[in-house]
Amino acid sequence: MFTEKRILTVSQLTALIREVVEENFEHVWLEGEVSNLAVPASGHLYFTLKDAGAQIRCILFRASSRALKFKIQNGMALVLRGRVSVYDQRGEYQFIAEYLEPKGIGALQLAFVQLKEKLAREGLFDESHKKSLPGLPRRIGVVTSTSGAAIHDILTVLRRRHAGVEVLIRPVTVQGEGAAAEIAAAIRDFNRYRDVDVLIVGRGGGSMEDLWAFNEEQVARAIHASRIPVISAVGHEVDYTISDFVADLRAPTPSAAAELVVKSRQELDAELSNLSHRLTLAMERIIAGTRGRTEGMLASLKDPSLWVGHLMQRVDELSDRAERALQGKLSLSRERFNGLSHRLHIRHPALELERFRERLVISSDRMASAMHRMIEGAREKTAVNAARLSVLSPLATLERGYSITRSFPEGAIVRTSTQLRYGDHVIVTFRQGSASCVIESLENGS
Repeated sequence: MFTEKRILTVSQLTALIREVVEENFEHVWLEGEVSNLAVPASGHLYFTLKDAGAQIRCILFRASSRALKFKIQNGMALVLRGRVSVYDQRGEYQFIAEYLEPKGIGALQLAFVQLKEKLAREGLFDESHKKSLPGLPRRIGVVTSTSGAAIHDILTVLRRRHAGVEVLIRPVTVQGEGAAAEIAAAIRDFNRYRDVDVLIVGRGGGSMEDLWAFNEEQVARAIHASRIPVISAVGHEVDYTISDFVADLRAPTPSAAAELVVKSRQELDAELSNLSHRLTLAMERIIAGTRGRTEGMLASLKDPSLWVGHLMQRVDELSDRAERALQGKLSLSRERFNGLSHRLHIRHPALELERFRERLVISSDRMASAMHRMIEGAREKTAVNAARLSVLSPLATLERGYSITRSFPEGAIVRTSTQLRYGDHVIVTFRQGSASCVIESLENGS
């Protein structure tokens, strides 16, 4: 009975199940909540999609994930399109996503919100980073498309308001693939050139997709890093992009940017007239104040002869005080000189030298006596020590008829016969000379 059945391996069964699943679930739309999101180094996205009653493992391969405008997060509700497959190694079915979007909100809008929150946390929108615009720029840089209406609007306004200003245009693509990279590169190029006073970056109106290049992170960071002040002029007045928040100033339209960047000749003439009027009033106040102070000084000025008389009287008074002080100083110096002369006579160098010579003779005699006593004492100690050494000297022992026996060739002193063996060689040292001997017999004393 068992042999009549077809026996499958696990791999064969899994392959059959995969064929059935993939043939019947090739194009599927799926919705659920993201959990267990993992982003390994390979660039693929792995996550679990779940609802209240079930869950399924999902994968979005790197090629598809690159097209995402927003960042997937745990807890996000998604709508996915893809196919169901079976992962043989684990025997699990899984959903391979090819397209996904956030549920209830557009992908571009979500990407806009996510990037705005990220850059705000990093401080790219802080007012402390905003640079002020120059009052009257000499040269203006424009980053936009040369085929759109924006560049024509900007140039028309600039010619009308201040025809003498110079404009440098950096043509870029303002929508579609690669537009953001071109815009960011243009901003960096102007900063390397460093010969423009202000930048206008923008384009005319359009849908959110059309304006998306100005919502890209690389454009925002290029604007933030710019050392040149940047005016963002993207779309119409109701359109807001990430570039508007990062730029030093936002203009509602490209035409408005041109109006903000330079003042009209009429505005400059009015400002100049106002400054001239203020300068005239200030000069009149200064002249009036100076005239009043001069008149006051003239009124308070007295006859110079009176001041000269007072000064001469003061000079006489000071001269008299100086003479009295000088006499007192001379008298005091004279008394100090006499006292020093008397003290010097008492302590004349010749007298001091004679007293020093007497002390030196006495000290020499004392030192000679002390040295003689020390030498005699040392001589006596030396004689006593020599006598003691003579008594303890081995030579004295040998003088009395004793000898010293040493083993050969070691040279160790032999003190007892137990240290020797028959036939050993020894060296016997006498008071005068020595002898080499061979042991022929031994007697051990008790």
